[in-house]
Amino acid sequence: MTTDNSNDQSAEATHDLPAQPFYHGTKADLKPGDLIEPGFQSNYGQRKKASYVYLTATLDAAVWGAELALGDGPGRIYLVGPTGPFEDDPNLTDKKFPGNPTKSYRSRHPLRVFGEVTDWQGHSPEQLTAMKAHLERLKQLGIEAIDD
Repeated sequence: MTTDNSNDQSAEATHDLPAQPFYHGTKADLKPGDLIEPGFQSNYGQRKKASYVYLTATLDAAVWGAELALGDGPGRIYLVGPTGPFEDDPNLTDKKFPGNPTKSYRSRHPLRVFGEVTDWQGHSPEQLTAMKAHLERLKQLGIEAIDD
């Protein structure tokens, strides 16, 4: 793991990972070459302006992102690449899944879209209902889903 302080006042860890696919689940209709940037409303919690963009190296985590994203369109999963340093996503790794088995990351730098994954399978209706109920309970308790 290395650190880069060039574009940010706080150090942000980068991962020296082998070439591997990264995914981003959303409902946005994007094209290859588009950038997914921080600064838009989050899909979770109080929908604050997001300071980070999120990516994952597991298709399952991207499926959750696509299924839980706000909006009317269909869930979509994109192959993406980080354009700058990224770090473990503390919303999952520190709080829910120590050791980062979901291979979930975040970055203050844009993600470049390389293509769309079209042959993914969503979670069962029961799993999706249970996850949405869990997120609603957290919201009712005032627990922020995204610690930005």
